[in-house]
Amino acid sequence: MKGFQSIVGHEEIIKHMRNSIAMGKVSHSYIFAGEPGAGKKLLAKAYAMALQCEKDGTDPCMKCDSCKRAASKNHPDIIYLTHEKPNTISVEEVRTQIVEDVAIKPYYGNRKIYIIPDCEKMTAQAQNAILKTIEEPPAYAVFMLITNNIELLLPTIQSRCVRLDVKAVSDALVKEYLMEHLHVPDYQAEVDASFAQGNIGKAEAAATSSDFEALTKSALYVLKNAQNMGINELIDAVKELSADKNIIYDYLDLFQMWYRDVLMFKATREIDNLVYKQEINEIREQASERSYEGLENILDGVEKAKVRLRANANFDTVMELLFLTIRDK
Repeated sequence: MKGFQSIVGHEEIIKHMRNSIAMGKVSHSYIFAGEPGAGKKLLAKAYAMALQCEKDGTDPCMKCDSCKRAASKNHPDIIYLTHEKPNTISVEEVRTQIVEDVAIKPYYGNRKIYIIPDCEKMTAQAQNAILKTIEEPPAYAVFMLITNNIELLLPTIQSRCVRLDVKAVSDALVKEYLMEHLHVPDYQAEVDASFAQGNIGKAEAAATSSDFEALTKSALYVLKNAQNMGINELIDAVKELSADKNIIYDYLDLFQMWYRDVLMFKATREIDNLVYKQEINEIREQASERSYEGLENILDGVEKAKVRLRANANFDTVMELLFLTIRDK
């Protein structure tokens, strides 16, 4: 980790952080909100490092003792809240790790920073306990609440914090990052970036996972051969890799990417904007065989399949309906 320099995208949030340090207007409490893997924890960690840096600049210097300790998560004045139960942060954990601890002055510098990942997991009592501390914090305290679901936080907590919404990064930046840092080949980086929809964590997971590679191969096999396979054969092919419920949504995302490519090529005849550039022969063939309406119906069918599966509809029935739509030219 190299402070703000190592973060891909999120320029507006980083600019806000740097300005707050430069102008001496650091708030006592922040909420970093966004989907899992979007970069919330990375931003909070970099901000904490910058605030504690001994050089007093707007970026962490990465050379001083404070920055080195922070980078290794070994800084006495940057405290990460931990919890025993995976889905709950109890009032006792908030009291012992934050409420009682905050009364002790910083060991090292001028600030004491509390980073609370998954803060939406705090029970109502835990949220109320931290609320009192956020309302009347000591001058040296800074709280960074990280959440995948801000709606689960008390409105009173939300109103006391500066809210930083961590949004999607452009596909081009994600692709560049995968190629430069993880040495992913151009074509694969394009697929991973498009699949991740601006989420660096999701892109990294896809790029480094042999499971995702197998999933992509399986999805492409189904997409290329759907016309020649029986419905039950198609359902079995999907079932084989999607025993884990979340994987089926990844599978359907890959389907959507494919049919968007077919539709895009049909409309523009251009290859540059396609995700699956290496499959251009198959895409060209499907674009010539299918109507615009048919492709729109498939994309709509994929979206409906996701909704039905989330509503716990029967897997085989949902996939059968989708494959019937795909096979209907």
